[in-house]
Amino acid sequence: MPTTMNEPFFLPYQAAWIRDNSRLKIMEKSRQIGMSWAAAYRAVATTALEGNRSDTWVSSRDEVQARLFGDDCARFARLLNVAARDLAVEVIDPREKASAHVLPFANGRAVRSMSSNPNAQAGKRGARILDEFALHPDPRQLYAIAYPGTLWGGSLEIISTHRGSANFFHHLVDEAKHKGNPKQASLHTVTLVDAVEQGLLERLKTKWPQDDPRQSLDRDGFLQNLRSQCPDEESWQQEFLCQPADDQSAFLAYDLIAGGEFPEGGAWQTDLSRASGPLYVGVDLGRARDLTVLWVVEVLGDVRHTRRIEVLAEQSFEAQEAALDLLLANPKVRRCCIDQTGMGRQFAERAAARYGAHRVEGITFTTGTKEDLAYPVRTALETKTLRLPSDRVVRADLRSIRRETTASGHLRFAADHGPGGHADRFWALALALHAAKAPAATAAYSGALL
Repeated sequence: MPTTMNEPFFLPYQAAWIRDNSRLKIMEKSRQIGMSWAAAYRAVATTALEGNRSDTWVSSRDEVQARLFGDDCARFARLLNVAARDLAVEVIDPREKASAHVLPFANGRAVRSMSSNPNAQAGKRGARILDEFALHPDPRQLYAIAYPGTLWGGSLEIISTHRGSANFFHHLVDEAKHKGNPKQASLHTVTLVDAVEQGLLERLKTKWPQDDPRQSLDRDGFLQNLRSQCPDEESWQQEFLCQPADDQSAFLAYDLIAGGEFPEGGAWQTDLSRASGPLYVGVDLGRARDLTVLWVVEVLGDVRHTRRIEVLAEQSFEAQEAALDLLLANPKVRRCCIDQTGMGRQFAERAAARYGAHRVEGITFTTGTKEDLAYPVRTALETKTLRLPSDRVVRADLRSIRRETTASGHLRFAADHGPGGHADRFWALALALHAAKAPAATAAYSGALL
């Protein structure tokens, strides 16, 4: 492929992707190794080529990423001196309210970068880049709509970190690796270890401030440091070593959680005093190694929006009560459910005494109550009536819940202890949804009781 840039500008795994002209390419990768950047260069270099007859359509996981991909394309276009006009926003489907960041070239072709609405891909001819494919709301549908657009020319590039074993991205990778590769895909696999061995750390150090403590790390130290910061081993294996998490053993599949998340980087916390809808609180009390978590949801229509998650580690009883008081002093908080198992009983009783039994309910965790609390979380995600922050620690905590069958044949919900807690966020969320499920016990509540 023609290029006016020196090869060392790219690391070996990036250059291998840029040079690969296969009609279908799949990249399973570690997070943050610069593959979107390399894909942006290839998109510009191929689309702007004299004689090229195909546009390039890029699907990113959200609007922010679509804009960033377009910005990278614009930078490369300036370096290669091929852009006919500057990057602009263009409405491509008024019915779907879909727009694209468009970079036109002198040859009449363009790169169009848009967010993940698969219907916006329908009827478009040309090359396709599906960036962070596994993170799209429906990867299977996106592939089904995008692939036919390449029949008249252009390649299909799929780039992603894994998001669980049930995800269609894992299906494509597994098919290419172990099932005869029926789609004849060119498969690239780059773990963080691979990227570091090919010079990623040295490239990162040129971007970090000189006083960044990571400047002193060697390659092994960098990998160990990053691994220690992961919320759990499953996250490390999946996000950095290309090993999809096992959705068979988890109560909540990755796709299910991802489908309920706010866009990454988007605002989800709000000023609770200005909430438009009623607020509901769930509290999971920490004991010994566990965390205390206060989860607040706002109900708008039939959707429960997460508005605040407060995590208290090794805090005194008084500090935990003070945190809850700040929430319950808000008259928009209609109801609060508290885990009153063990030491939580006194906590729940004191809160009910201060704010009324109609607003505060203590719930004792048993096998039966845990089942009653857990399933509404999954149902809310399945029915798209729950919104969650896009946060690695929250995601790992929700993933940690497993449904097990005891020797006596009974179901129980279990989770391993880890640096991020013991599924404390999951149970706080479950309690918040339970609080929102039952109506307040009295007629109109007024702040006079406070």
